[in-house]
Amino acid sequence: MMIEQFPWLTVIVLLPLVATLFIPLLPGKSGKTVRWYALGVGIADFGLMCYAFWRHYDASQTTFQLAEKVVWLPQLGLSWALSVDGISAPLVLLAGFVTTLSMFAAWQVDRRSRLFYALMLILYATQVGVFVAQDLMLFFIMWEVELVPVYLLVCIWGGQNRAYAATKFLMYTALASIFILVAALGLGLYGDTLTFDMAELGRKQFPLGLELFLYAGLLVAFGVKLAIFPFHTWLADTHGEASSPVSMILAGVLLKMGGYGLIRLNLELLPHAHVYFAPVLAILGVVNIVYGALNSFTQTNMKRRLAYSSISHMGFVLLGIASYSDLGVSGAMLQMLSHGLIASVLFFLAGVTYDRTRTMMMNQLGGMGQAMPTVFALFTMGAMASLALPGMSGFVGELEVFVGLATTDIYGLAFRLVTIFLAAVGLILTPIYLLSMVRQVFHGASADQRCDLVPACDLSDLDLKAQGNQEANCFGTDCILPEEAEFKDANSREIFIAVCFLGLIIAIGCYPKVATQMYDVKTMAVNAQVRAAYHEAFPDGLQRSAQGLWSPAISAVPSADVWGVVK
Repeated sequence: MMIEQFPWLTVIVLLPLVATLFIPLLPGKSGKTVRWYALGVGIADFGLMCYAFWRHYDASQTTFQLAEKVVWLPQLGLSWALSVDGISAPLVLLAGFVTTLSMFAAWQVDRRSRLFYALMLILYATQVGVFVAQDLMLFFIMWEVELVPVYLLVCIWGGQNRAYAATKFLMYTALASIFILVAALGLGLYGDTLTFDMAELGRKQFPLGLELFLYAGLLVAFGVKLAIFPFHTWLADTHGEASSPVSMILAGVLLKMGGYGLIRLNLELLPHAHVYFAPVLAILGVVNIVYGALNSFTQTNMKRRLAYSSISHMGFVLLGIASYSDLGVSGAMLQMLSHGLIASVLFFLAGVTYDRTRTMMMNQLGGMGQAMPTVFALFTMGAMASLALPGMSGFVGELEVFVGLATTDIYGLAFRLVTIFLAAVGLILTPIYLLSMVRQVFHGASADQRCDLVPACDLSDLDLKAQGNQEANCFGTDCILPEEAEFKDANSREIFIAVCFLGLIIAIGCYPKVATQMYDVKTMAVNAQVRAAYHEAFPDGLQRSAQGLWSPAISAVPSADVWGVVK
């Protein structure tokens, strides 16, 4: 099939890539020109997304839209096939929004700025490519290419242990991606026709044994990206060493690629296997919620605490996906969108704090609320959104997941009660570790200490005019004279970035239809497909397990249905 209309999606994907080719030709060595150039490309691409979806995307349809398909390698069944639907369209907009503001947040990068912004634009294109790829092999290629700019951004512009963190990220995600390749080959080669087109794969009938095998592999691959326990350990290390603009993209977009993959491939293409894995996802979701919250308490690094908070919040995505309810799956989508915005603004404001203090260690901070009241107010609003304060988007997403899981007719009462109770425990822990972070950073007393009381400060490193001056303030190991202290409040650029995120968070919290109208029809169709697969497996309506907790054993299904072989 040839392209019958203007190739909006191709332009959206290729524009940032093509734009990187002109970066070496830009004048100036200070980095100012390339900053404005990259930001302009990001804004233009995001504007194209908004226009294309506004004019050509119909949220009432469940099919792939804005479809573009050009045969690439016909011998291998590969095509440049792009499209969007209710699952991918909101995430494409999220990727464009977060990445554009991340480039604006990186305004102070002056070391190898051309390379930095080139990598940011490549990352922009590849993450959008993941969400719009309709060809499964093209999805895999975009998934793999996206790892390269992230690795380099962390390895070159990261913290002291950046090489270790970047290598750990690359090894985890690259090795897990092998399962995507295996699944793509297994799905594409099965049957009489060779195809990697997701729409055509959705019409294939796979034996249950093959579905279970591929589902398990994809769960590992997407579980690493979504930071599911026990595949989560790369996340805190990477966030702890990455610069804040990169952390914004990691938490705001890249984690959502794992949730997108679970819905797109595991639920849509392998619904019969999901019948058996859904309870596992629910249990992993509870583990993520409680484990991430408990680990947040132990972190003294601001960004590592926020990283474990992300692990906890991704547990609600797993619960929604496993809920077998329209409201639960919708809540999983909304939680991904909401967390993408909330985590991005919190990591951005953590970076703003670091720009003033040159430390992320909370035990070396404190008392900054009076010096920087605007930063304090913005950070507090972000923390309130993260702890699911009513009126914020986080509240709506988590409430949908809770209600969806509580009202589903698939799981037994005991399973639902235990799951909801444990998830609620994690929900209670969230405000404790978030508000304690706000108190310690903005109201603690460590910032009032003087250099003569803190051995880490060395007055000999200061200018001669400062020798012996006991009025110097200490933040970490940096001694700064009061008249030279960088305790400036948020500037207009920083306020603009934070308000963009917080405004959208409040808008969704007060009127969730802003987001849900884009995907509700599609998520209901996906859930209907999964429920139909469940009733095919258990036509008598048997609930999960002997005591209503677990699914029946696989052996209860005839072997011909499991392996596709008549015995």
